[in-house]
Amino acid sequence: MDKTITILGLESSCDDTAAALVRLSADGPAILSSVVEGQTALHADFGGVVPEIAARAHVERIDLCVERALEQAGMTLADVDAIAVTAGPGLIGGVMAGVMCAKGIAAATGLPLIGVNHLAGHALTPRLTDGLPFPYLMLLVSGGHCQFLLVSGAEDFTRIGGTIDDAPGEAFDKTAKLLGLPQPGGPSVEAEAALGDPARFAFPRPLLDRPGCDLSFSGLKTALLRARDGVVAEKGGLSVQDRADLCAGFQAAVTDVLAVKSARALEACLDRIPAVPAFAVAGGVAANRRVRAALERVAADRGARFVAPPLALCTDNAAMIAWAGIERFRLGHRDGMDLAARPRWPLDRQSAPMLGAGKKGAKA
Repeated sequence: MDKTITILGLESSCDDTAAALVRLSADGPAILSSVVEGQTALHADFGGVVPEIAARAHVERIDLCVERALEQAGMTLADVDAIAVTAGPGLIGGVMAGVMCAKGIAAATGLPLIGVNHLAGHALTPRLTDGLPFPYLMLLVSGGHCQFLLVSGAEDFTRIGGTIDDAPGEAFDKTAKLLGLPQPGGPSVEAEAALGDPARFAFPRPLLDRPGCDLSFSGLKTALLRARDGVVAEKGGLSVQDRADLCAGFQAAVTDVLAVKSARALEACLDRIPAVPAFAVAGGVAANRRVRAALERVAADRGARFVAPPLALCTDNAAMIAWAGIERFRLGHRDGMDLAARPRWPLDRQSAPMLGAGKKGAKA
């Protein structure tokens, strides 16, 4: 490329307020700064994210995150070429906070505004971290989403399969709540599972008896609830070991389902492209070490390159939004002040919605 591009990214789709500066030059991409303000303490007493609390926190923090990101990079807004912001999907109050902040900066500076799909941010992260060429298979596995995507371009996504109900991250959070573990549930369940016996409880592996790459985790969560109630009825409560064994069994079931479905998704890719693609994984659940190791084995068994971003870039962050903004910027895309915050925004616009649709559009 012949022009250096520097973009400020903003992310506020759930419970992380983030800002980052990413630069693309002849030497490749570089993350100049990345600031993430979490809200775990604000939601701790509620067993999950409260949208109203999250939105207020975003409003209070997002401009401060921008200031810190600029300070870390040793830059001012005069050094920036454009503003990229998550415009959806997500909790609408949080998305609106980010979009309005980005519009304010764009209006004050005259910088171009670029709306980014949060899911595209995750899906394109392997290009930021590893320079992964198109096409590749992406497993986007997070708290609110789970999809297999064939990524053929910066705006060319084909869904091969996905969850028909709960996302695995949501199932981890609900499992933690059922077992009295702190939120976010993923790290809590993983820590407990390391001390447990995954074979003690016979949890189901949903949809493995059906062809295709679609997934389901709602029934698994219900099976854990029944197993917990059975132990409580028998013993009058849960011991530390009981809880660890429940977590280990649940994590093993999620891992097995993701591994088998990933193998099928890789095989399905061969019907669309001539060679075995790289297999990338991103999203918060990709930070789970057991899940990541199992997916890496699936790729190795099929001769596919495995790519997983660093753990800090698997969870929500603004560097991925800035990078997705760079990808769109290079394609000539710009948004106006009519850019809308969208609670729903599927990446694959051709396939039928998996989770239904309403007045606000398809969920996934």
